[in-house]
Amino acid sequence: MTMRLRVPHTLVLMFAMMLLALVMTWVLPAGSFAQELTDTGRSVIVPGTFTVLEQQPRLPPWSVLTAVPRAMADAQAVIFFVFIVGGVMAVLQSTGAINALIGGMLQRFRAHIGTLIFAAMFMFGVFSASFGMAAEYIAFVGVLTALCAALKLDTMTAMGMMIVGYGIGYGVAPFNPFTVIVAQDIAGLAPGSGLWLRLVIAVPMFLIGFHHVLRYARRVAADPSASLLADVESAQVAAPEAYPEMTGRHRLVLLAAVLTLGALVWGIVAGGWYLTELAALFMALGIVSAAIARLDLTTTANTFIAGAAAMTGTALLIGFARSIALILEDGVVLHTIVNAMASPLSLVPAEVSAVGMLAIQSILNLFIPSGSGQAFATMPIMAPLGDLVGVSRQVAVLAFQFGDGFTNMIVPTNAVLMGILGVAGVPYAHWFRFVMPLILKLFAAAAIALVFAVWIGYE
Repeated sequence: MTMRLRVPHTLVLMFAMMLLALVMTWVLPAGSFAQELTDTGRSVIVPGTFTVLEQQPRLPPWSVLTAVPRAMADAQAVIFFVFIVGGVMAVLQSTGAINALIGGMLQRFRAHIGTLIFAAMFMFGVFSASFGMAAEYIAFVGVLTALCAALKLDTMTAMGMMIVGYGIGYGVAPFNPFTVIVAQDIAGLAPGSGLWLRLVIAVPMFLIGFHHVLRYARRVAADPSASLLADVESAQVAAPEAYPEMTGRHRLVLLAAVLTLGALVWGIVAGGWYLTELAALFMALGIVSAAIARLDLTTTANTFIAGAAAMTGTALLIGFARSIALILEDGVVLHTIVNAMASPLSLVPAEVSAVGMLAIQSILNLFIPSGSGQAFATMPIMAPLGDLVGVSRQVAVLAFQFGDGFTNMIVPTNAVLMGILGVAGVPYAHWFRFVMPLILKLFAAAAIALVFAVWIGYE
């Protein structure tokens, strides 16, 4: 008789990581670097100033419980954005416009699955690489999973198209304002400098990700039982047997959605918008769509509430993900971890140091999932350390963006990742099985790219 390993629910895994974080605050010495303000008012650490604190903050065991509501409050912008998008997408679904759109796309892409996957991944990658978009993609989960279901593909394929596209976009971004530009500013480099090599590297990295997703999609299309989600009821999406004809009202609803997307991009790039403004934008889309489709007001309200309620599990995952970093911050051990990991790099050759920077940034993304936050915490150390070991500051920035971007696809403390998976009903353990082989391939390619960058004196 064989026993099958039962993977716990994602919330259980998150709580276990919170307990581990609490233990780390008891075991590791509390310490910190001195910090100074930049010209933009952001605080960065000062290299060489790490000191162990004389008084060790000792968090009580119930900190794992108090951290959850605090983390929910801290991540409220993302959480409420998820609720609003869930409600609005339910309203859009009720207009019939989305199903009509999927029906039209089926006719176009039924025999060209590779083209669809490439186009979707390219779109997500470009928007992430240039505008730093991530949480905004939660709004597209329902449409993408429904389209994949209609094409006899599974929800994991939809997740691969979206998350892999966005993760690689962050990892090879030519000028992402939240990662590359911030890291270059801290390192004393001109914004956008070194663009040529990042553009060159972006091509093979994207093709590696595209091949991984396409190969899986073809395997599932040939044999649905090969799906990694075949036994996961929450991830099953039933495709309608028939799709409605596209009507004039459907076209107006879709036009409103396209205009909303255009306003979203403009707001991020030119208006400095973030989740509050974007949530308001989606609210407007829901109201306009209901008016165009002439939906009953009470029915619209109930539909919105039902859609938002369906996001409750996702909201909890986001809060639990933030709780892990919050516990480490309360225990004042984040700087201890950064210092301990960076110190050995001064003892190895430049090529090894560059790859070591990649490893460190990748691990630290588990504790500091914010791209800009990780840049402010690590680049003040990595940039001058690179000067000492023969690694240019441009290479140090490249190692940072590889480590931050690629691990965005796998670290469970990434609220956006957990939000997308939660909306799609994909357990984290199943996603891990899908994406881990890709992460290893990307890390191998990234290590080769970093060694090459050191050899050519990339500046």
